[in-house]
Amino acid sequence: MTLQRLVGPVKEYLATLDDAAFGAASDVTPKFVSPCDPAAQWTGAMRGPAFFAYADNYLIDVKFGIIVDVEASRAIRQAEVGAARTMIERTEECFGIKPERLAADTAYGSAAMLDWIVNEKGIAPHIPVIDKSKREDGTFSREDFTFDKARDIYMCPAGRVLTTTGTVSTDHAMRYVAPVPVCRACSLKPKCCPNMPARRIVRDVNEDSRDVARALAKTEAFEQSCRDRKRVEMLFAHLKRILRLGRLRLRGPRGVQDEFTLAATAQNLRRLAKLVARPPPQATRCAA
Repeated sequence: MTLQRLVGPVKEYLATLDDAAFGAASDVTPKFVSPCDPAAQWTGAMRGPAFFAYADNYLIDVKFGIIVDVEASRAIRQAEVGAARTMIERTEECFGIKPERLAADTAYGSAAMLDWIVNEKGIAPHIPVIDKSKREDGTFSREDFTFDKARDIYMCPAGRVLTTTGTVSTDHAMRYVAPVPVCRACSLKPKCCPNMPARRIVRDVNEDSRDVARALAKTEAFEQSCRDRKRVEMLFAHLKRILRLGRLRLRGPRGVQDEFTLAATAQNLRRLAKLVARPPPQATRCAA
């Protein structure tokens, strides 16, 4: 192999180290690195033997089942979330269109992602929120406390006030704490904080966006989005079972992107053929 042929793949790999969909997606050092395709991710997501893989990400118009954009990434959640942002921005830039609502699974329900969807893009997030505040020991969860945005305080079930210093911790959250003497004298302490001197509530800096997603999760539109997402899963099943894209023939992010794009194009052409061949709806006659 000549030096010129060798430099191209090396440059491409080095460029992926700073790409949000690949090297910069996570600070965690991979357990294994493929000697022939270093950008691939060592994963055991299929509940079987681990292997090196890429993730195929689709942006789909669920009304017609059309793939609007496709993006390859490493097979980890952080990279897939970054790929979603890339596809939304690229679609808006290239076609001048932006989704009114975004339906996705819980992996996309992080606070930072929801803040970007709601505040920066103005899209309704039909996404389950990643929320670990629910307690399973019978004590009060955060949802039992009422947040007063104007006063920036929490009210406990007993009507006591939890305040904050406004300091944002390294986990991008603020702590709201009740006074220790108040908690000690409260009759609800055994159901609130039996193992702590005072109750503490952790609130993410992007909690407002999470509240928007929680409110939408109670609507009929959200339920419809959950039903529409079946079309997304059908396309991935079709990709593996019908098009037989279980293994990739090209290596590197560029080759993988080409394969995924060609596969998405084939799926769109099949969908177009069905839409064109479908007979127009006929007017129904009403009996007198």
